[in-house]
Amino acid sequence: MFFSAFQQTYLWLPLIGFVVGMLATMIGTGGGFFFPLILILFFNTPGHIAVGTSLAATLPLCIVGTVGYYRSGNIHIRIALIFGIAGIFGALAGAAFTQLMNTNHLKMAFGVYSILMAGLIFWNSRKKKQTSPNEEQNPDGMVQKKKYKGTFYGFMGGIISGTFGTSGAAPVLAGLMALHTPIRLVAGTSLFVVLINTFSALAGHVFIGEIDLTLVVFLTSGTILGAFLGPRLLSHVKLEKRETPIRKIFAFVMLIFGIILILT
Repeated sequence: MFFSAFQQTYLWLPLIGFVVGMLATMIGTGGGFFFPLILILFFNTPGHIAVGTSLAATLPLCIVGTVGYYRSGNIHIRIALIFGIAGIFGALAGAAFTQLMNTNHLKMAFGVYSILMAGLIFWNSRKKKQTSPNEEQNPDGMVQKKKYKGTFYGFMGGIISGTFGTSGAAPVLAGLMALHTPIRLVAGTSLFVVLINTFSALAGHVFIGEIDLTLVVFLTSGTILGAFLGPRLLSHVKLEKRETPIRKIFAFVMLIFGIILILT
């Protein structure tokens, strides 16, 4: 870990952190997807440093958002633990895997991942529309097959988090939708899983030492405030209107960033 020299462009980071923190907590992603992209594309941060820095900046956001959802009773602990325990192993493996790639390989892999995850979110949103609220299953009645499915999605979320410095929320959200988790529990449960993955991946990257604490301070000064505001704004939106529009916007942005990363 180290402190880089201050640059005037860093003054944009609190505003970026605030916007990302607010939107991320509203959909249960943690916001880590955007931080490495922003640091690489707009602040010329080397890929490996952007990964570790993103994780460190995302952790406070995840903590604040998770506490807010827990207090409102919108986290399903059993599902979160199934995803989270598997995610720990995935996050540590991903942190080690990052060191095998150079910056160009990392950007290319991140771009491909972004495009694939955008497509997956669009696909699952479409399937979700075809399922009426009365058809949602009670998570307490999950069969063993669905527990295996949850473990798989949790492990993949951890891999993504550790490798790219993102929240790894796309596989987690896809898994929660595949398990027909009630809408009111999706964002909070996802954010709790992201918290576990982020902490585990950060632990792996701390030993590598590629974390710019100057960037972390500027980002988190905005993300924490945004994380407080996000769940409060979400509580004023009707359940049936919460998920699809925000997630589709999120997926579209993922798609655009993915194309940019591949072409640059």
